[in-house]
Amino acid sequence: MMNDIKNNRLIWTVLLMWLCFLSPAHADTGEEGIDVQDIVFSHIQDAYTWHITEWNGKEIAISLPVLVRSEERGWDMFLSHHLHHGQAHHGYYIVPEGEHAGKVVEKNSRGEEVRPVDLSLTKNVCGLFLSCGILLFVVLRTARWYKKHPDQVPSGFTGLMEMIISYLQEGVIKDSIGKEKYKPFSSYLLTVFFFILINNLIGIIPVFPGGANITGNIAVTAVLAGCTFIAVNLFATKEYWKEIFWPKAPIYLKLPLPIMPFVEFFGVFTKPFALMIRLFANIMAGHTIILALTCLIFITVSMGLLVNFGMTIVSVLFCAFMNCVELFVACLQAYIFTLLSANYIGMAKVEKESPC
Repeated sequence: MMNDIKNNRLIWTVLLMWLCFLSPAHADTGEEGIDVQDIVFSHIQDAYTWHITEWNGKEIAISLPVLVRSEERGWDMFLSHHLHHGQAHHGYYIVPEGEHAGKVVEKNSRGEEVRPVDLSLTKNVCGLFLSCGILLFVVLRTARWYKKHPDQVPSGFTGLMEMIISYLQEGVIKDSIGKEKYKPFSSYLLTVFFFILINNLIGIIPVFPGGANITGNIAVTAVLAGCTFIAVNLFATKEYWKEIFWPKAPIYLKLPLPIMPFVEFFGVFTKPFALMIRLFANIMAGHTIILALTCLIFITVSMGLLVNFGMTIVSVLFCAFMNCVELFVACLQAYIFTLLSANYIGMAKVEKESPC
């Protein structure tokens, strides 16, 4: 069932992206054209402003602070509204396309377009602050209830948290790492699960303050995978490293050419890489499908009233269905990342087999 869901998501993504990008790029909607590609990627990519809505043809957005450091002029800080509509401010501007599309750049003394050191507070960074705040609130609220009611059975929100934590603790972490070795990693794995879950759910919410594509940003998933990589290899046992550099395999696969040691050592890096790509690709695909389905309404405007009306109904129904699927995927991907991380840590805590 899981493989069917993944295959269907991949097929939908390819077909809808093909339809959007091979259809007229600027569908005529009367006075203005609709750039479907720009709509899709502008919502998926990070931004220096947090778009809220449009009112009477004017964009309502929060201008975020831009903090950059030029190699020639030093640090500079200003609000992002100075860079709207291709404007330049203090020599900085946002590139609309190319290698640095959507990023702040400047031109140096040689006339070359270069990227400054960019520590700006972007939409995804604000989304991370929001998700971390929600995570802290959830954890501290639950801990406070237990502190005040040590002998009571929880209900409501606290009861839901206990159910989730107990399931992950007993059914995932202990089973994967071991009942005697799980405690040092339990806090990390539970934090990872709720952090990913909250960010996935925030990305599904279409209105402010939701909509930030945090776990659909490969930099975020790379950091999460890197934390698992450190937890696996920093606390691994000697037996684990012995299995990597001298695995149990026929001698001709280890000498004179270290074929199996190379494969095992390569696997040390492919495991966190798979974690990074799995989470990133699934969340990115879901957002792309929903945006592409929404854009069908604008693409079919020039095809007549009946076609546009029919495709509007289809788009709304499929978007509602995909949002339900995304809600399921948001929980599923948080669970899978936690489960695989626990499995990798458990494999690294292997001990030498005792003789019978």
